[in-house]
Amino acid sequence: RISLYEPRGEYQLIIEQLEDAGEGALRRAFEALRLRLEQEGLFAAERKRPLPRWPTRVGVITSASGAAVHDVLSVLKRRFPALPVLLYPVQVQGDGAATSVVQALTTAGQRQDCDVLLLVRGGGSLEDLQAFNEESVARAIVQCPIPVVSGIGHESDVTIADFVADVRAATPSAAAELISPNQAEWLARFSQLEQRLSNVINRSLSQRQRQLGSLQQRLERQHPGRRLQQQAQRLDDLEQRLRRAMAARLRTLKTHQAGLQIRLLSQAPQQRITYIRQRWQGLDQRLQQAMGRLIETKRLALSNQARALHSVSPLQTLQRGYAIVRKPDGSLIRQAEQVQAGDPIEALLGAGKLLCTV
Repeated sequence: RISLYEPRGEYQLIIEQLEDAGEGALRRAFEALRLRLEQEGLFAAERKRPLPRWPTRVGVITSASGAAVHDVLSVLKRRFPALPVLLYPVQVQGDGAATSVVQALTTAGQRQDCDVLLLVRGGGSLEDLQAFNEESVARAIVQCPIPVVSGIGHESDVTIADFVADVRAATPSAAAELISPNQAEWLARFSQLEQRLSNVINRSLSQRQRQLGSLQQRLERQHPGRRLQQQAQRLDDLEQRLRRAMAARLRTLKTHQAGLQIRLLSQAPQQRITYIRQRWQGLDQRLQQAMGRLIETKRLALSNQARALHSVSPLQTLQRGYAIVRKPDGSLIRQAEQVQAGDPIEALLGAGKLLCTV
């Protein structure tokens, strides 16, 4: 108010309340809102959501004609051109800008067709950025189910939206860098994973081949035909040993007989010679008979063993129409509970095998 000092004829301006004009009022409102939202815990790190490592689609909330959208698209095209981008055009300053941003955040949250949202615009004065200092925008960011990255203005520009966003980037370009995977790094990583997978598969195949070879060797050793062959070989060896032993015994007896004949002839006991000759002939006949019976007994035993092995041979069972069912690793399947639908199995038949799927 204005007063007059009459003695000197001077006017005085009496100020009862002083307020900052322009940005001063905006900054006071900014600080008041920042303190209130901070006390509510909206800036707390534990409230904020992690960004996806490999986003499948990115939403960009900004002006469709501003420099920010061109900066973002340029960075994304350079780093990962295959990444789809969905633009939510909004008004970024002036009357209605805050409402436009809130509507875009709400729509994106309802549609949920993006993995991450970029809220960006170029630099400007505090008044230009006022839409991003509105409480409605801050609460829309908090309530949005999709992680939000802010990239508003230049590095020195800080808004309420930056405080409540899940991640704050200094510029729109930095925001795009932050959420986009590097295509070259991704391809290198994919190549490494492909090589590791190939190594694992090759090692597994080598191990399976060694196991298969071992099982085939065990099967060959336990095959009934091989066992019969071994028994027949053993019988042949025994027969040869018996023949050699009998021949040696006969030679010994003949030598002994010749000696006796010489002694008898030297003494000329004709009756004794006749007796010994008859006895020797009897012994020789008995020996030949015993040798024949022993050989026949061994042959019968071998024949019985062969029939016994043949009767229990899996091959004989397979010839009657049965099959041996086993898994690819060679383990036998005795019960239906050992396999599930879709499992590969192998059926050994009397002639050949079948590769089947349950």
